[in-house]
Amino acid sequence: MENTKKIKLFVGLSYLLILCLFLYFFFSKFTLSEITSYDFLRDNRTYLIEFKKSNLFLVIISFLILTILWVFPFLGFGSPVVLLGGFIFGKWLGTIVVVVGLTVGATFLYIFGNYFLKNFIREKFLNKYKNLEFKFKKSEFIYLFIFRLVGGIPWQIQSILPILFDVKLKNYFFSTLLGVTPGVFLISSIGSGLEKIIESNVKVPGITDIIFSREIYIPLLAFFALILTTIVLRKIFFKN
Repeated sequence: MENTKKIKLFVGLSYLLILCLFLYFFFSKFTLSEITSYDFLRDNRTYLIEFKKSNLFLVIISFLILTILWVFPFLGFGSPVVLLGGFIFGKWLGTIVVVVGLTVGATFLYIFGNYFLKNFIREKFLNKYKNLEFKFKKSEFIYLFIFRLVGGIPWQIQSILPILFDVKLKNYFFSTLLGVTPGVFLISSIGSGLEKIIESNVKVPGITDIIFSREIYIPLLAFFALILTTIVLRKIFFKN
C-alpha cells in the first residue's frame, strides 16, 4: 500500500510539473485573448495543415507518442485527443493514429496496473464488478470488446478493470483496438468537420451554421445512434 501511494504521488507530481511547464512556455508565446480568437484558430490551422503535409511521417509519430503519453502515464481521457486527431489528419487517418495511440497507451496502463496496483484495484473494484467475472471467464475477447464498445465509465477505470479478471494481454490489446474504433471514428469525423468549417469561413460561423453543417450533423447523429446502441448492448450483456 505504501508503494502504491508513492507511485500515485510520483505520477501526480510528474503530471503537474509537465502541465505547468507546458502552460508556462505556451503562454510565454501567446496571450489568452489570442488563443481564444477565431483568427488565431484559422491562422494556426493553416500552419498546422501545411506543416503536416510537408512532414507527415514526423507529425504522425509525434502525435502517436503524445497520445500514448496522454493515456499513460498522464491518465487523460480520449475525446480531446480524438477531436484533435480528426482536425489534423482527417477522419480516416486520424482514426487510425488515435486508435493505435489509445490502444497502446491503455495496454501500458494495464501492464503497469497489473504489476504495481493489482491488490489496490481488487480492493477498490472487485465487489462492485464481481458479477462480470463469470462473463469475462466465459469469453474474454468478446466481453472485453463489448465492454470497450459500450463504455459508460471513465476511460481510466475502464482500462484497469480487466485486471480483476486476469485478462490475457493479447485479448486486451485487440479487443480494445476494435472496441474503441467506432466511437473514435465518429468523434474524429467531427474534428475533421470542424477543420473544414474553419477552412471555408473567414469570419466566425454561427453555432447553428456549425451544427447544421453536413460535416458536423451527420457524425453527430451517428454518434448519438451509437450511444443508444451501446445502452441497449449494456442492458443485454451486462445486466445484473
